[in-house]
Amino acid sequence: MADENTNEVVAPVEGAEAAPTEGRGPGRGRGNRSGGDRNRGERGGRGRRDDRRGNRDEEQGEELIEKLVHINRVSKTVKGGKRFGFAALVVVGDGKGRAGFGHGKAREVPEAISKATASAKKAMVRVPLKEGRTLHHDGLGHFGAGKVTVRSAPAGTGIIAGGPMRAVFESLGVADVVTKSNGTSNPYNMIRATFAALGEQTSPKAVAQRRGKKIADLLRRGGASAEVAQADAEAIAE
Repeated sequence: MADENTNEVVAPVEGAEAAPTEGRGPGRGRGNRSGGDRNRGERGGRGRRDDRRGNRDEEQGEELIEKLVHINRVSKTVKGGKRFGFAALVVVGDGKGRAGFGHGKAREVPEAISKATASAKKAMVRVPLKEGRTLHHDGLGHFGAGKVTVRSAPAGTGIIAGGPMRAVFESLGVADVVTKSNGTSNPYNMIRATFAALGEQTSPKAVAQRRGKKIADLLRRGGASAEVAQADAEAIAE
């Protein structure tokens, strides 16, 4: 009888101790997890950071000059008929010596323009400008059947260029330039030929650094006096 009573007393005690322990453990863990998830959802820290970054990108995009050069309707023959789309050619620049071009295709015109603009922003290149208004020297560009000639011009000349080439120089920030296009009038080839000519542009400052000389020494070889060469060297800004 003593053994039976002992067993009866011990069994309930062990069960009573185990029940609260099991109830506390899962209850606290679940409560903390649900509270943490709720707090994370209410805070939204990463979402705010993404919003800020998006606003900064939009502000930077507003500073760029976007020029729509050409829109072409394209078609693809599929089973059952033709599927039409649009191709856009866009030139983008900051007006301070950086420019790029891109093209995009889509079923709608706005989407094609947005794709071309994004592509142009990724392919922007820097071109050295003389006094921030014209080119340092003449240049030739060639792509496919298109050939272009670009020449520096004095102040007040303006942009003497037509079609796609004008869009490039306006977005680039060039105020005085004389250009000539020979061969094809395809806007894609003309744009590529123009950027090929601009890619060969160099400034006296870059040439002097590459050759280990002074800018005034390079300018004096053109027949200018020492005083004029020194003044021009101080005025040059890439």
